[in-house]
Amino acid sequence: MAATTSSYSITMRLYTAPDHGVVGTVATTIAESGGIVTAIDVAESSHERLVLDVTCSAIDATHSEELVAKVRGLDGVEVHKVSDRTFLLHLGGKIEVQSKVPLRNRDDLSMAYTPGVGRVSMAIHDNPDDVSRLTIKGNSVAVVTDGSAVLGLGNIGPGAALPVMEGKAALFKRFAGIDAWPICLASQDVDDIVKAVEMIAPGFGGINLEDIAAPRCFEVERRLRESLDIPVFHDDQHGTAIVVLAALTNALRCVKKQIGDVRIVVAGAGAAGSAIVTLLLAGGARDVVVWDREGCLSVDDTSLSPAKAELAARTNPRRVTGTLQDGLQEADVFIGVSGPGVLQAEWIDDMADDAIVFALANPDPEIDPAEAGKRAAVVASGRSDYPNQINNVLAFPGVFRGLLDARASEITTDMLIRAAEAIAHVVTDEELNATFIIPSVFDTEVPKRVAEAISGKRHE
Repeated sequence: MAATTSSYSITMRLYTAPDHGVVGTVATTIAESGGIVTAIDVAESSHERLVLDVTCSAIDATHSEELVAKVRGLDGVEVHKVSDRTFLLHLGGKIEVQSKVPLRNRDDLSMAYTPGVGRVSMAIHDNPDDVSRLTIKGNSVAVVTDGSAVLGLGNIGPGAALPVMEGKAALFKRFAGIDAWPICLASQDVDDIVKAVEMIAPGFGGINLEDIAAPRCFEVERRLRESLDIPVFHDDQHGTAIVVLAALTNALRCVKKQIGDVRIVVAGAGAAGSAIVTLLLAGGARDVVVWDREGCLSVDDTSLSPAKAELAARTNPRRVTGTLQDGLQEADVFIGVSGPGVLQAEWIDDMADDAIVFALANPDPEIDPAEAGKRAAVVASGRSDYPNQINNVLAFPGVFRGLLDARASEITTDMLIRAAEAIAHVVTDEELNATFIIPSVFDTEVPKRVAEAISGKRHE
């Protein structure tokens, strides 16, 4: 059975007869049905009845409904209401604005706002470079989306994307102390997106593009990098690429291979796949084959789209053609950023000895990591319930912390490589093994090291 997750955690309020033995019955029923009870609280106890709050984790939404039905079927148990803890967490949104200065009296008000604020505005007018020092701009990032490629959910629009952008903003604050603002645009036109971001850019020290579908995201990023004097970072591309390169660096350390000597197959030629390939090549890889729905991309294929043709021109030096299985023959590394189930377990046997498999499609990977682990030397995924989670949270907070600290006007490929190296070397030689190639997202050293690698400034 698949693993339960806190993403599908529910709390059932139960009315029962005043028999404390019912607690054990409820817990046993949930466990026998594949759920995990994480808390049972007696909210009320009297001679007439017990009121219980039972919290449990399920596999998915359907499974949580099945658990409720099982409990509802118990004699003497009434399910009064069911609360989805994930939805409760999102009620009213996940972020807020707080003042950093006190506003207790007229003096406070006169300095924070009029008339005192006018002096600060004129100082910035006279010396525009002071805007980052005297305003929130120096610690602010806009998280911009058009809602066209949200997580694994697809084109669900800007309103439905807002909870994800809020979450991104919360991560910026939690891991790097950065104030980030969700900007969900009601257009999927490249010109509209570029113009909107250009219009709001004066208030921000950096732009984080998020969940914008390929190939539109490439054009948006290119044009904004040309027109703005602040760094523009597409996390789905470059954040993913940084963490993949970091994890691959350590995976290769485990199997004692060098990046310039291995054959790498990347499944998926979208935004993430293209960025991963670019950074791998910059990081020393020489033999990379990209597979997508057309098959293994080769410069010989004249039917490819412009974006895929450009990718093919930079990869596949052996001119491999055919299926994913064809591409995997004697390959050392598989990196999947495509879709669920595209990698068959037995194909790993066609790869070189000590194969490395990164199955990163979310929410469902290219292959079950447990199955891949039976055949590959090192396995990573995007999931938190298996070892070696490839998570962008390891990259983007520290990257932007470093960019803001350095007052950078752009982000370079060299910065991305330095960030990957910083993440990789958080894992010491003593810690490194096949089930620990990448640090935890909660390791406080990670954003510090990445920020230092980007800015060159030491963080305490």
